[in-house]
Amino acid sequence: MQARVRQRTSRECRSASGDGPAGEHRNTGPLQTAHGLGLPARTRQWTAGTVGPCPTGSGLRHPSREEEWGRRGRVRSVTMKLAFSTLGVPGLPLREVLGLATAHGYHGVELRAHPEEPVHPGLTPDERAAVVAEFEASGVEPLGLAGYARVAAPGDDDAVLAEIRGLLQLARDLGSPYVRVFPGGGTEQSPGEADATAARRLGTAAEYAADLGVRILLETHDSHRTGADAMRVLSLVGHRQVGALWDVMHTWLGGEDPAESYLALAPHLGYVQVKDIASADDTTPLPLGAGVLPLGECVEVLSREGWDGWLCWEYEKRWYEAAEPLPGLLDAGREHLARLLNESA
Repeated sequence: MQARVRQRTSRECRSASGDGPAGEHRNTGPLQTAHGLGLPARTRQWTAGTVGPCPTGSGLRHPSREEEWGRRGRVRSVTMKLAFSTLGVPGLPLREVLGLATAHGYHGVELRAHPEEPVHPGLTPDERAAVVAEFEASGVEPLGLAGYARVAAPGDDDAVLAEIRGLLQLARDLGSPYVRVFPGGGTEQSPGEADATAARRLGTAAEYAADLGVRILLETHDSHRTGADAMRVLSLVGHRQVGALWDVMHTWLGGEDPAESYLALAPHLGYVQVKDIASADDTTPLPLGAGVLPLGECVEVLSREGWDGWLCWEYEKRWYEAAEPLPGLLDAGREHLARLLNESA
């Protein structure tokens, strides 16, 4: 890797895993309120606090109990940051993606790491350096790489582990703290067999992830769509470099309410994917707040528990061509999440 590619320092790696002092970052977006987000405004300043031991592994500052609940009934202070996934803007050049983030007040971007997208594991060292430069110029953070490795899938381990290693290397080079993987268990497996397969592969990959300072997040999805399902695997792995990504649609489709999902995932939670849909039978993406998903309950439980990580809007435009274009929805989406955060205070 050439020197221009950003290498994460040991200090940054500790911060990403919740184990060391964080730096300070300033960006544009909504105004600060009791929850760190306000109604729309042109500028806002966000300052990371000191990171302490953090069960969520978010790498962000967790307030003390006194700060969370306040003394004599004062409102607790919780900060969350907003991102959106490039799944909502398929194939859009990175510079335009980052322009959308800065124009609409989002702090970060989740990158769909697929060969049909601008950022993927096949990039050369020079191309990776160019991605780093684009992010640094914009002030937007590369939240995570949304990979497609299926850790519980039947078959040989080697191909799955090689795919995860490629994603981890790319995340390290770009300065991204997280890599998303899917469960992907097969119908021919028993739940126990799928759990054991996923745990074995994640346990092996965790050691490599630790060396690179990147965290692997198992998404609540497909064969393991609830927090309880994901917890079965994560409890077997038992490594701080392996955590959970909470997709609120899949836990809801699995019949789990937000409080149950959070209780299961909290010790491992990296960040949260929010979205909205019309019904369990029609998962076409909708503007936030226009569908049936319990986003208010999700934000409420996160706020009540003092969680201060990322909310990432995963708008699945890539799979639904007829869905409205995401760029025209970004302002309203940010405003809706800000309103939920303020109401939960």
